[in-house]
Amino acid sequence: MSTIVFLHAHPDDEASQTSGSMARAVDEGHRVVVVFATHGDHGEAPDDLAPGETVVDRRRTEAEASAAAIGLHRVVWLGFADSGMTGWDQNSHEGAFTAAPLDEAAMRFAAVLDEEDADIAVGYDWHGGYGHPDHVQVHRVLHRGAELAARRPRLLESTMNRDASRRFAQAARDAGAPGVDEWDPDQPMDDGNPLGEPESAISWRVDVSPWLERRRAALQAHRSQTTDVGMMLAMPPEVFAAFFGHEHYIEPGRPPGMVDGWPFGD
Repeated sequence: MSTIVFLHAHPDDEASQTSGSMARAVDEGHRVVVVFATHGDHGEAPDDLAPGETVVDRRRTEAEASAAAIGLHRVVWLGFADSGMTGWDQNSHEGAFTAAPLDEAAMRFAAVLDEEDADIAVGYDWHGGYGHPDHVQVHRVLHRGAELAARRPRLLESTMNRDASRRFAQAARDAGAPGVDEWDPDQPMDDGNPLGEPESAISWRVDVSPWLERRRAALQAHRSQTTDVGMMLAMPPEVFAAFFGHEHYIEPGRPPGMVDGWPFGD
């Protein structure tokens, strides 16, 4: 069995992006660890914060609940601050993940890889799916951390299937779904690039439909993030299944061509 370490930018990214693969890997007997680069400081502040409770406190609690729902074996925090979206002042604040020297951040991640003797490390594609500065930094830290680790793990990059997203959006428009007219995966995202990657650049499409309830439970754990997570949880069951039934990964160095399969081994 393998040890798989997932590096995510913020708490709730694991739920929306890789929780199906995580749950399947756990069920198959692998050791699965999640590493959060930031505390998600700039997430939504819920109305029910207790006296003295901060957004960071809540988001850490929610991340632990999500990890329990998925069945993860360990949660690790690299300790950086949320950098905010492209162009925000927070991008350059002291302690911000995107402002951290690459080797400093990568050494923190490499230390986790060494502690776990990781077989596989998972991060994001070259522009973090949609250009968020912290997501782009995850890509850099994934690759540099693997170089610095005592034993280099196999690398996978979580991505979003732009072609599938386009088909999904058109089907939703044809069905008269509200609000979808404004959503276009080909339009510029946070860094000016379109969403995710085309199927021609993707290595693996993973069917996680048997683990949809665990995906939903992980998202529900992050209930304070009402804008994004709330939108996902509001999807009708059949729409949720269509949107979250597959996860996609790029494997650097693998020959071109998307394969329906399971990249995490036996």
